[in-house]
Amino acid sequence: MKNKKTKVFVIILALALLSVAGYIYRKNKSAAVVPTKEISPFYGEIHNYVSSTGTVLPQNRLEVKPSINGRVEQILVEEGDSVRKGQTLAWMSSTDRAALLDAARAQGPDAVKYWQDVYKPTPLIAPVDGEVIVKSVQPGQTVSVADDVVVLSDRLIVKGQFDETDIGKIKLGQEVKISLDAYPDIKAKGKIDHISYESTLVSNVNIYEVDILPVKVPPVFRSGMSANVNVLIESKDNVLLIPLAAVKSDKEGTYVMLDKGQKDKPVQQKIEEGITNDVNVEVVSGLTPQDKVVMTATAGKAAKTSSGGTNPFMPTRARGR
Repeated sequence: MKNKKTKVFVIILALALLSVAGYIYRKNKSAAVVPTKEISPFYGEIHNYVSSTGTVLPQNRLEVKPSINGRVEQILVEEGDSVRKGQTLAWMSSTDRAALLDAARAQGPDAVKYWQDVYKPTPLIAPVDGEVIVKSVQPGQTVSVADDVVVLSDRLIVKGQFDETDIGKIKLGQEVKISLDAYPDIKAKGKIDHISYESTLVSNVNIYEVDILPVKVPPVFRSGMSANVNVLIESKDNVLLIPLAAVKSDKEGTYVMLDKGQKDKPVQQKIEEGITNDVNVEVVSGLTPQDKVVMTATAGKAAKTSSGGTNPFMPTRARGR
C-alpha cells in the first residue's frame, strides 16, 4: 500500500513539473517573438540642432543716473517705452531748488511760480536709443548721483549657455529657434550674434555664453525670462531618409535589415549615412525607395545619441525632424 501511494505521488509530481516546464517554454517562446514591421525609405528634409538653455537679457544695459543730488519732480517715461538719444526722461530739482520751492509753497502760488521761472529744473537725458526696462523711482523721491532713475536697454537678446563639446559646432550667423518657458507656444527666430572667448566653469564643465539676436523681439519678451534655444547645425532637403530605429551598426559599419521577399530571414544591407538626428537618418547610398526595410522593437542604433551634444543642465529632447 505504501509503495502504491509513493508511486502515485511521484506521478503527480512529474505531471506538475511537466506542466511548469511547458508553461515556461511557452512563455519564453512568446517573449522571443520580436514584433517587426516593414518600411520603405522616403524623401524628405532633415535638420540637426544643438539644444541648450538661455536667458532673455539686455545686450547693453545702461543705468541712467542723475548728475546732481536732489528730488525727482517728474518722470516722463514708463517701462516698455522706446526712447531716442537726447530725449528728456525726467525733470529734477537740485537740493537747493527743492528747498526753495518747498519754502515758496508756504508763501503762495505766485512765489512758487517765481522760483520755478528763476531756478530751472535739471533734465535727465537719454544717452542712447533704447527701451525703458526699469523705472526705479517715483516723482517726489530724493535721489543721489549714485542712484539710477531709469534703466535702458538697447535691445533684448537671448544669452545661451553651451558646453565645450557643443561650442565647436556654433558659428556666427547660424539660425536659432527660440521659445520661452513662460510662453511655450510663442516661437521666435534668431541668429548667433556673438560667441564668448572665455568660458565659465560650472559643475566642472566649461560653459560658453552665446548672444542670440532675435530677428523680431516678441512683445512678451521680458528681461530675465528663461528660454530654450535650438541652433541649426546642418540641414538638407529632398534626401532619402529612414527612421533611426531601423538602423543598426557593428564593427563592420552601419546596416539595415532588408526583406528580399523570400522565406529566409531578412538580410543585412550596408548603408552610408549622411545627416543623423534623433528621428531620422539620411541614406547616402545602399538603399532605394523601393526597398523594404525591416524594423524591430530593439534596433541597434535606436539608443544611440544624436550627433549633436547636449547641455548638461538641460533635459534631453529631440533635435530635428
